[in-house]
Amino acid sequence: MSDERLITGKARLAGVMGWPVAHSRSPQLHNYWLERYAIDGAYVPLAVAPENLATALAALAQLGFRGCNVTLPHKEAVLRLVDTVDRAAERIGAVNTVVVDDDGRLHGSNTDAFGFVEALRAGAPALDATAAPAVLVGAGGAARAIAVALLDAGVPELRLVNRTRARAEALRDSLAAAIRVIDWERRAAALDGAGLLVNSSSLGMAGQPALDLDLGRLPAASVVMDAVYVPLQTPMLAEARQLGHTAVDGLGMLLHQARPGFARWFGREPEVDDALRTHVVAGLEG
Repeated sequence: MSDERLITGKARLAGVMGWPVAHSRSPQLHNYWLERYAIDGAYVPLAVAPENLATALAALAQLGFRGCNVTLPHKEAVLRLVDTVDRAAERIGAVNTVVVDDDGRLHGSNTDAFGFVEALRAGAPALDATAAPAVLVGAGGAARAIAVALLDAGVPELRLVNRTRARAEALRDSLAAAIRVIDWERRAAALDGAGLLVNSSSLGMAGQPALDLDLGRLPAASVVMDAVYVPLQTPMLAEARQLGHTAVDGLGMLLHQARPGFARWFGREPEVDDALRTHVVAGLEG
């Protein structure tokens, strides 16, 4: 960490827009990087009610902000309020990063798929996504981003499992992709021959029941990843490690998805390393 952090009248500004926003880990993450690299800048929480979203976005340029992250419940609404969106945001149907261009125009992007891929690459570098089917549990916002990432990575088959089949079918249809929807009752069979299992549902999250899934059906070399990061070790990951699988927690996805926005706003490509993980984990436990 740097010994000195200066914030002047020329400081670069960014933040996270949500309602509520107090739960967001983004200020802790981005301000760590700002201090580490001794950047003249600040990253702040922006509590914006849904009815004020359009006004708040329009004010970013007027207030000198370089942009912002977007969290619940605004991710889908922002897609319709920015001037341009990237292909990933269009396909995922949500924006999580806004950049204010030099002319004041707002560009929306979605870095969740990038964060997923980078976290998987760091946690399971030997994985070849093209070698075997992947199983994805859940059909919410995180699942959409992960599905796009897996399809782009060339998985030979993407098996989608969700407690509500209709929601899984809606996700498949909206992506217009060759996704195989599997009934919840047959979720164990979905693991047969799979090279990767990803949980994007809330099951296993603190205060939620564990994901009831027999990992014994997975091949020995399969990788297991959980998008949940509170707790850092979910029951599914604990079982996966006990069975000898490579297990990847959800914190990496959170950390890596933040990199593109930080680079655009503050002009420095940040690093995700053990020191950052330790810092963020301390905040999760505090």
